[in-house]
Amino acid sequence: MVKICTPQDANKALPNIERRFKQIIFQKDHVVALQEELQTIIDRDSPFNEFLNKKQELNVEVSSLYRSIEQLEGLGVIIKSVDEGLLDFPSKRFDEEVWLCWKVGEKEVKYWHKKNEGFAGRKPLSPQNLSKVETQDDLSDLR
Repeated sequence: MVKICTPQDANKALPNIERRFKQIIFQKDHVVALQEELQTIIDRDSPFNEFLNKKQELNVEVSSLYRSIEQLEGLGVIIKSVDEGLLDFPSKRFDEEVWLCWKVGEKEVKYWHKKNEGFAGRKPLSPQNLSKVETQDDLSDLR
């Protein structure tokens, strides 16, 4: 079942989510570095043993990366792009399903977009929704 987030829910969870997402970015960068090392081993026509050891190391790191992604998305957030640092939280605007949108470096979740729009379609949350208490009844624009 999908957890629908208010802006307040998303912002409350953001420190934990940001920490986990930064770890995923680090893991992805490590996987890329291992892939480059593996390609160098191939290009040098290195012995099988060197290739197989590096390949196993890569496999372990890829599995770890995917576990981290599953754990983060299990919290109710969707990774839209690791490279661009984009995450979305499922939400509702009146009766329409929308995404609350956050990018690494932003201090809080303060944008949203329709499901068929991406980052380019981001719109700012109305100011009253950034400071409302955490009850869905208080949200006139996004709940």
